[in-house]
Amino acid sequence: MASGSDVMVEFDPKNMPFRRLGPSGLRVPVFSLGGWLTLGGTVIGDPVKDIIKTAFDNGINMFDTAEAYAKGRSEVEMGRVIKELGLRRTDLIVTTKLFWGLRAGPNDGGLSRKHIIEGTKECLERLGLDYVDVIFAHRPDVSVPMEEVVRAFNWVIEKGWAFYWATSEWSAHEIEEAQHIATKLGLHEPIAEQCQHNMFHRERPEKEYRPLYKKYQLGTTVFSALASGLLTGKYNAGIPEGTRFSTHSNFFKSTVDSLQKEEGLTKIRKVNELSVLAEQELGCTITHLALAWVAKNPNTSTVILGASKPEQVLDNLKALDVIPKLTPEIMDKIEAILENKPAAPPTFGRPPLDLNGRL
Repeated sequence: MASGSDVMVEFDPKNMPFRRLGPSGLRVPVFSLGGWLTLGGTVIGDPVKDIIKTAFDNGINMFDTAEAYAKGRSEVEMGRVIKELGLRRTDLIVTTKLFWGLRAGPNDGGLSRKHIIEGTKECLERLGLDYVDVIFAHRPDVSVPMEEVVRAFNWVIEKGWAFYWATSEWSAHEIEEAQHIATKLGLHEPIAEQCQHNMFHRERPEKEYRPLYKKYQLGTTVFSALASGLLTGKYNAGIPEGTRFSTHSNFFKSTVDSLQKEEGLTKIRKVNELSVLAEQELGCTITHLALAWVAKNPNTSTVILGASKPEQVLDNLKALDVIPKLTPEIMDKIEAILENKPAAPPTFGRPPLDLNGRL
């Protein structure tokens, strides 16, 4: 972490668009960089620095990690690189997540007040930072009263260890409960949800959360926008060596097995059709199309990219040029291929409202 004369790299947003993170005033880049499975895991040392510097030099100033990523090494590597590059702390948005912890003790995980407070302190120690911008509840904890969870995150914010808190992979019901408690007690409410959202995973982010977007202006920080690489086309003819499905074969075993079944074969057929559409009508790859498609959603605050080398960051950022090309006509063609658009809430015969008025 650098300040004043210690700063070696000035931040230049380039052509990166920024959006508000949910209802907050915090501005985040449309594309951010995450450490899951890569930074501190399959990628360590100088290559981590190369990836983060490439992202920063191209307008990405938001970096996401978690206590559980590579058993804490992701936070260590990210913090080390931030310091070695001489990045100004106020230029950065650093987020981390709590739930699984690093030890097996009965209070070393979950969302008890004890683990939220002690876990936050340990995250900051590994990162070498005084605070993170957003701290996420990495999963819901049904064994802890929701009021305890909300009060604990509020306390972390009041201590100055984080500016905001958010959720990850929570149900709409659980987010709603946290919102109600925060409002009732005058505490800080969760501002975002880190969820999986891609062309093959749509029900939760597009249907289940729909009322939350309207009621609380909730924003999403999307992971797995490429369906763990399936939407790059790399798995159309098998599992290449060095890919995520290969290097993390145990973790993705059920996904890999599913590719040999009817559902998986159908997805591969759709990937091929989407690839043709991307190349012939948009002049891009399916990777760029898939990333742009998620980013185009107005409820997406940021799309978290994963990269094992700098070139992947640069290639993924080409999706920025595709977003404005996603016209209603192109979106309709995509829907015709996907055939999985979540159904709208039933109206029970009521006539539609005027689209030019407030819906």
